[in-house]
Amino acid sequence: MTSFYSEEELREIGFARLGHDVRISRKASIYGASSIAIGSHVRIDDFCVLSGNITIGNYVHIAVMTALFGGTAGITFEDYTAISSRCAVYAASDDYSGEYMTNPTVPSEYTHVLEAPVLIKKHAIIGTGSTVMQGVTLAEGTALGAMTFATKDTKPWGIYMGFQCVRVKDRSKKLLDIDLSELERDVN
Repeated sequence: MTSFYSEEELREIGFARLGHDVRISRKASIYGASSIAIGSHVRIDDFCVLSGNITIGNYVHIAVMTALFGGTAGITFEDYTAISSRCAVYAASDDYSGEYMTNPTVPSEYTHVLEAPVLIKKHAIIGTGSTVMQGVTLAEGTALGAMTFATKDTKPWGIYMGFQCVRVKDRSKKLLDIDLSELERDVN
């Protein structure tokens, strides 16, 4: 037995869509697979949690101990994106204003869940220990440095860092010069 599910086992899980060359650790936790669509050439490592509406494009890596909470609003990872270890992405979160109670053990009439879609655009990368909150779009080519807290949209091809998610410099676009035509053919 390998540490990744076989193709047959992955089909049996019941994903909304499943591409080819998908490697998901047997130690990952998947909730609501019928709401999760996965492209081709995707790897999801140990101890990841996938819950809710999630769409994963092609050539995407989700590193160890990452949690994706898609809720009904959803999280989308476009092609060629990556998220490092110990990260969290929230398309849904309890309202912490003090006007409502919080946590899933409290009846829903006493809580208020804030939901908005999260979009991780093509070539964006998320550094270790980072958190992305509901409603955020990481623009094409965005790089979040380690332990960045993203509560607002980014602009393309920037490197962002810190609790305030501040753009600290431009990111090179050299990777756009790579001929991806062979990779694109392999997806279909």
